[in-house]
Amino acid sequence: MLQADDIKEYFTRQDGQFAFARWGRPIAPVAFGIEDQSLSVLKSAIEAVARLAGHEMSETDPELGSNMMFFFFQDWKELRDIPNLERLVPDLDPLTRKLEAQKANQYRLFRFDEKGGIKACFVFLRMDEHLSAVSAKTLCLSQVLQSILLWSDQAFQSQSPLAVVEGGQTILRPEIAELIRASYTVTLPAHSDNPSFALRLFARIQCQARVS
Repeated sequence: MLQADDIKEYFTRQDGQFAFARWGRPIAPVAFGIEDQSLSVLKSAIEAVARLAGHEMSETDPELGSNMMFFFFQDWKELRDIPNLERLVPDLDPLTRKLEAQKANQYRLFRFDEKGGIKACFVFLRMDEHLSAVSAKTLCLSQVLQSILLWSDQAFQSQSPLAVVEGGQTILRPEIAELIRASYTVTLPAHSDNPSFALRLFARIQCQARVS
C-alpha cells in the first residue's frame, strides 16, 4: 500500500509545488491520426480507466464538444497545419518548435475549470521509433492513465505505472489503481494545492483496503 509520503510525491512537481486535480466533468474523448483497430484499443483503455475511477463519460462536452483529445502524428510541424488548433492550444507555434528542439515524443496539456478541476486534456504523441515499438494496448493505457489525473511531471520517471503479469498481459499497477480510485472519492475536492491533501488520499486508500 502507498504511504502518505509516496502519494505526495506523485503530485509534487519538479519545482516543489504540490498540485492535485481530477476531472470535474464527464470525459468526452476523440482521437485523430489513429487507425480504426488502434482506435478501439484506445476507446477500451479510456472506458477501463474511467470505470476504475468511477467517473462518467459522455458523447460530447457542452463547452468543447470533445474534452479529451488524442493526436497521433509523425512530426511536430504537422500540428501547425491543423486548422484552428491554435484556438485550443495557446502559443502552438513556439510550443511545437520547442518540442521539436527537445526531440520530444509526447506532450500533455491540461485546462481547468473555475474550481480547479480538469475540464480538458490534449495529448500529443509523435510516433517515433520508441513509441512505435510499444504495443497499442500498452501505449493507450499508459497515456489514458496519465490523463485521468494531474500527475507530477516526475511521477513515472523511475517506475512505469504499468506492470506485465504472467502470460504477458499489461495491467495497471495495483497501488496506482488504488490511488486513482481514492482520488475520485466524491467527498474530496477536485483540486488541491496543499501537500496535506496526500493524507486525505491515504486515508481513503486505507478505507478501500478495509472494505475489500
